Amino acid sequence: MARWDAILSLPVQNPPTLEISSDELVWSKVEGWHHKLDTVALIPFARVDDFVRGQSNNKECPTRFYVRTRRRHRPPSTPLKQKVDGTLDYILYWCSFGPDDPRKGGVVPPKKKNAGRPNTKRGCTCHFIVKRLKAKPSVALITYNNDKHVDEKGLPCHGPQDNKAAGTPAEFAPYISEDLRLRVLSLLYVGVSVETIMDRHNESVKKQGGPRNRDDLLTHRYVRRQERAIHRSTYELDTDDSVSICMWVESHQSNVFFYEDFSDSDPFILGIQTEWQLQQMIRFGNRGLVASDSRFGTNKLKYPVHSLLVFNSDKKAIPVAWIITPKFSCLEAHRWMRALYNRVRTKDPTWKLAGFVVDDPQYDVLAIREGGIYSTLLSTTTILDVFQCSVLISFWRVRHSWHKNITKCLETGIQIKISRRLGWIMDKISRSQGTMSLFEDFVEDFIDESNFMDYFKATWYPRMGAWVDALRTLPISSQESCAAIELYHNQLKIRLLNEKDINVYQRADWLVDKLVTKVHSYFWLDECSDKDDFARYWKNEWMSGLTSWRKALKIPDTNVLMEDGCAKVDDEDEQDKAYIVSNPGSMLSICDCCWAKDGNLCEHILKVLSICRSRGSVLSSISLLQYRQALNTMLHCPPFDSLLRDHAVSLAVSVQKQLNTLLDKESIQTAVEPNEKRIVIDIHQESSRVVSATQDQALVCERHAVDDILSRDGDGAAVCGTSNITGKSMDHGNTRNEKPSEIAGEESFHADMDVDPSSICVPSSGLYFIDEIADGAL
Repeated sequence: MARWDAILSLPVQNPPTLEISSDELVWSKVEGWHHKLDTVALIPFARVDDFVRGQSNNKECPTRFYVRTRRRHRPPSTPLKQKVDGTLDYILYWCSFGPDDPRKGGVVPPKKKNAGRPNTKRGCTCHFIVKRLKAKPSVALITYNNDKHVDEKGLPCHGPQDNKAAGTPAEFAPYISEDLRLRVLSLLYVGVSVETIMDRHNESVKKQGGPRNRDDLLTHRYVRRQERAIHRSTYELDTDDSVSICMWVESHQSNVFFYEDFSDSDPFILGIQTEWQLQQMIRFGNRGLVASDSRFGTNKLKYPVHSLLVFNSDKKAIPVAWIITPKFSCLEAHRWMRALYNRVRTKDPTWKLAGFVVDDPQYDVLAIREGGIYSTLLSTTTILDVFQCSVLISFWRVRHSWHKNITKCLETGIQIKISRRLGWIMDKISRSQGTMSLFEDFVEDFIDESNFMDYFKATWYPRMGAWVDALRTLPISSQESCAAIELYHNQLKIRLLNEKDINVYQRADWLVDKLVTKVHSYFWLDECSDKDDFARYWKNEWMSGLTSWRKALKIPDTNVLMEDGCAKVDDEDEQDKAYIVSNPGSMLSICDCCWAKDGNLCEHILKVLSICRSRGSVLSSISLLQYRQALNTMLHCPPFDSLLRDHAVSLAVSVQKQLNTLLDKESIQTAVEPNEKRIVIDIHQESSRVVSATQDQALVCERHAVDDILSRDGDGAAVCGTSNITGKSMDHGNTRNEKPSEIAGEESFHADMDVDPSSICVPSSGLYFIDEIADGAL
C-alpha cells in the first residue's frame, strides 16, 4: 500500500507542448517488485500518444515505439470492491530495434509471430509501460526503467552512437517522419505522380550531399504503395448514407472530436479535426482569433459545412475544424463547442482564445463567451466557462451577397446609388446612429428597382432586425480578417465543389471523405515551405496567394488617382490597364475588376479606402472606433482593486507599444505628415488618459462626415477636380463632410489601421490575463 500511496500522491504532469519528451517530465523513484526502484511519472491518459511520439522523435537516437503487449481489463458484471492497484489498460511499448537480436551472437526468443520487420531488430532493450489505473481512469502511469537504447551487453545498438550502424538504415529511425508521410499523401491526393514525387525528393537529397536522416531514404516502393491504397479506397462504405458515416467514424476516431447520430430530438452532428488541424489551432489560436464560416454549400450540399478558421503569420485563414450537420443552427453550437475546447486544452492547458469572430447574428454567443448547456427539464441556460473571450461580428457574408446581386441585377448608375445608400446605412447603424427605420426608408426610395428589391425584401429584410441588434452590440471584425475569410471561402468552393457527378453532393460520406483527403491536402500544402517545387503541376484547385488586404499593401500610392468622384487604380503589371472604384471610401464601394464583380472584396477597394482614411476624407474604420472606445473606457474608469488597476495600466502601456509597432509595419506606404499622430498614454497617480501628439483633446470625437453622402448628384458623381492622391492638397469637393474637416482626437491613430481589437489587445510575454495574475498572487 505504501507503494501505491506514493504513486497516487504524485502530480499529474501536462507540459504545454505538442509532443511530450521524457526530458520534460520530472521522474520519481518508487518501490517496485523484488525490492527494486521503478522510475515513474503521471500524465493524462489522453496524451499517451504524444509521449510516444516525443520519445520516437528523440534527436539523439531517433526510433519508433510499437505496442508489444496490450491487456484490457473489462469491468466486472457485478460490483466488486475497488482495488487500489487495479488497472484498466496495460500497454507495453518497445523500441522497434528490439528486443530480438538476429545479429551474430544475438538472442532471438522463439515466438509465434515476429513483431516488426526482422531486418530492423538489433536487440534494443529500451521500453516503457503505460498503465491506466482504476483509481484514476483519466491518468496514465508510465514506468520507464529502461530508457537507454542499448543491447543486453549495454552497448549502443542503433542510431548515431552506434559505430557499426554507420552507413546502414539502423543509423536513422526505422520509419519516415509524420511530416514526410503527410507530404507524400497530400501530393498524391492532389494528383502529383509517383515519379514526380521521387524525382523532386532525389534532387533535394543530392543537393545536400547524401542522406542525413530517415526521410532521405524514402523509396519508390513506399510511395507506390500509398498510391495504390488511395486508388483502392472508397467513400461509399455502405449504400445507406447514415450507416456509411457511422462506419467512417468508427475507423477514424482520431479525426473526430464530436459525433451525435440522428435522434428524435436532435439532428446529426459530426465534428472533424485532424491532428495537423489541432496543431494549427493550438499554434495560431492561442491568444489569437478563431473565425466562423458557418454556411458553406447551403444550396448545393446535402449537409452544409461549418468551418472554424485561424489566421497564420501571413493573416491567411487555415481551417482547424469542420462541423457537418443537416442544417446549421447557431443555437446548437454549444453541443460541439465544449468538446472542441476540451480537446485543445488537453494538448495545451495554457491555451486561451482572445476573440471569436461569428458571421451570423443568431450565433450562440453565450456558448462562446461563457458556455451554455440547455436543460431539458428546466428549459433554462446553465452558464459554464468555455472560451471566455470577446465575440466579434463579421459583415463579409452580407456585403458579399449584396455586392454580387447589385452588380448582377442593376445598371451602373443605379449600382452606385444603391451601394452608396446601403454603405451609409450600415455605417450609421454600426456607429449606433441608426435603426431599422433606415432600411424601411431605403425600400421605399428604391421600390422601382424590382430586380434587386425583390431579392432584398425576400432574403435580407426579414433578417435585418437581428443584424441591426448585432452590429450595435458586438464589435465588428476588421476588413483584414474579412478578406482572409473570403479567400478561404473561395478556396473551399474551388477545391470541394468540382465534381463532374453532382449527385455525390447529396451524400454525407462523400463530403466527409473529400474534406479529410483532398481538401485537407490542399490546405496542408499551402503551409508547406517547399510547395513551389511542384508549381508546374498546379491546377486551379491550388489557387492560393495573398489576401486582398495583403495585395493592397503592395499597391503604391502613386497608382491611385481621384477623378470625378471615383478612384482610378493603375494595374501594377500592366501600366496601360486601370480599374475604376466607385463610391471611394464607402463600406460598399464598387470596382470593375473580375474579383469584385463576383462580390468579393478586392485589393483596389481596400487601397482606395485606406488612402481616403489616411487623408481624412472619410471616417476611420468601425472596428478601430470601437477599439478606441473600449480602451478609453478602460483608461478613464480603472477598477478600484489595486491588482486589477495595475493590470489595466500595464495593459494600456503594452497596447500603446504594440499598436505603434503595427502602424509602422502595416502602413500602406502612405506619405507621413510631420504632425502625424501617435497614441500617448499618460499615467499619473493611478489615472490614465489618451492624448494626441499635437493637441490634447478627447479620445473620441466623431465627425459626421458620412451624413451628406446622399447629398450628391443623382448619378452619384460629385464634382471634384483631378488630384493625385499622394499630393499635399486635396480638392474638398471629394470630401464628404457637412462641416469643414477637423482633425479630431479620433484621428490620433494612423488612418489606414483596421485590425481586430482582440488581435492587438493580447498579453505579450510579460503581460498576463487577470486570472493568471490572481493565481500567481495566491
